[in-house]
Amino acid sequence: MKTYSDAVQTPVMGHPEGLFFLFFTEMWERFSYYGMRSLLVLFLVTTTAKGGWGWDRADALNLYGSYTFWVYVTSIVGGYLADRVLGARRAVVIGSLIISAGHLCLAMDKPAFFYAGLALLVAGTGLFKPNMSTIVGQLYGKNDNVKRDAAYTLFYMGVNAGAFFGMALCGYIGEKISWSYGFGLAGFFMILGGFQFYFAQGVFGRIGAVLNIRPAGFAGAQEDHAHVVRDRLIAIGVFSVFTIFFWMAFEQAGGSMTIFAKDYTDRSLAGSSALIFKIVNTLLLVVPTMVLTLVLSVLSRSTIKRYPLSNLFLVSSFVLIWGLLIWMLGREFSTDETEIPASWFGILNSFFIIILAPAFSSVWQNYWKPSGPIKFATGLMLLGLGFGVLAFGTMGIPSGAKTASVSMVWLVLAYLFHTMGELCISPVGLSYISKLAPDRLLGMMFGVWFIMTAIANKLAGMSGSMIDTFSATYSLSTFFLVFTFLPFLVALLLIALNKWMLGKMHGVF
Repeated sequence: MKTYSDAVQTPVMGHPEGLFFLFFTEMWERFSYYGMRSLLVLFLVTTTAKGGWGWDRADALNLYGSYTFWVYVTSIVGGYLADRVLGARRAVVIGSLIISAGHLCLAMDKPAFFYAGLALLVAGTGLFKPNMSTIVGQLYGKNDNVKRDAAYTLFYMGVNAGAFFGMALCGYIGEKISWSYGFGLAGFFMILGGFQFYFAQGVFGRIGAVLNIRPAGFAGAQEDHAHVVRDRLIAIGVFSVFTIFFWMAFEQAGGSMTIFAKDYTDRSLAGSSALIFKIVNTLLLVVPTMVLTLVLSVLSRSTIKRYPLSNLFLVSSFVLIWGLLIWMLGREFSTDETEIPASWFGILNSFFIIILAPAFSSVWQNYWKPSGPIKFATGLMLLGLGFGVLAFGTMGIPSGAKTASVSMVWLVLAYLFHTMGELCISPVGLSYISKLAPDRLLGMMFGVWFIMTAIANKLAGMSGSMIDTFSATYSLSTFFLVFTFLPFLVALLLIALNKWMLGKMHGVF
């Protein structure tokens, strides 16, 4: 199969095999990012007697917002460096090494190393994140829009598979064994992912390898007229601005929703309820791992002779994942009682992504083909419904309460709605950037997308830090109602702009 990478590739699940090397590389980077993120706020607010730093909630959430802000701000710098200096693939390799060093610094458990580690994570992610998305888009020709949409949804499964494993394993080890071990585990799998990508670069041909060379599917193609390019860049800007409102609410998951899981949710189980949870948790962890192992086996059969070292690192990483899962589940089944880690609820988002992404990909490809603005509006409304569930579930918590024990069902339902909203926005947005942006600005436009996400993350930290103020003045339910109504209002505005946006997109649907 000849693809747009100028390399001969055997199709895997109907896509270039290069997509799946990117899938697994991104998976381990997201393992490291979300594994660490699941611990950050919990580590900061946990008392010093339990190994944390004993910060108050507002300070911890503000640091969380600042960290995630800078993670995404540096993406625009990383996109520029890849476009002008490094090339996308070299940027990914360097970024993975810097990220690994950052996690190892966090594991040192010293304040100076901790802040140095955060700085390294910010720099490394800035190089890594936008350029992975760039390479995915360039695997397909400009006219292969439907397959590109499906590819980004599959790629997004890799993102969330990594987040799923990271939060499940790093969160568990961090909360129940050692914070340092949790941070260190995140870095170890990033090292494996970086080497896996490095030794598989031949599969991409010329894509991302050197500067000023376009892939074969693009070579010789004339750039659209200047006014068309301008209008499409405006469309990218509008999409990016609207994502601020989505991610500002969605990223409460790592902040105020983590606090809610820790202090307001009944997580202690005993007897039959504990056993049921352990069985459900086992299925949640084992079934996706089996699916991903199957995907890995298909990829390995196709590529092991050509890229043996890459496959070695890939297979070794999955052997380690299976070993850690068996150890963790065995440890849990050895006791009659259990307390669900607060970080565990974060895996629900990733689990629902893994389960629902193929269905959404099929819907976009075969059944419902709305415009980009309508997809975005749908995602915002689903996000608002998720927070509406939390607002309803917390109505019984009195104003100013610092703890409560509400049912975990509300969090589960909220994550379900949030996940469906995310599937309407994030992979779709990445796909539209690859379709709307000219090749020469592709990395930069992904950077613009991520800088808007940066602003959203900072706003998420700032608004989340007001959870105690809102709770004391009004109620916790009112706090979540704010994040219910805001996405709905923004969605209605986007629907009103649909016709104007389609004009700016000039036929890109």
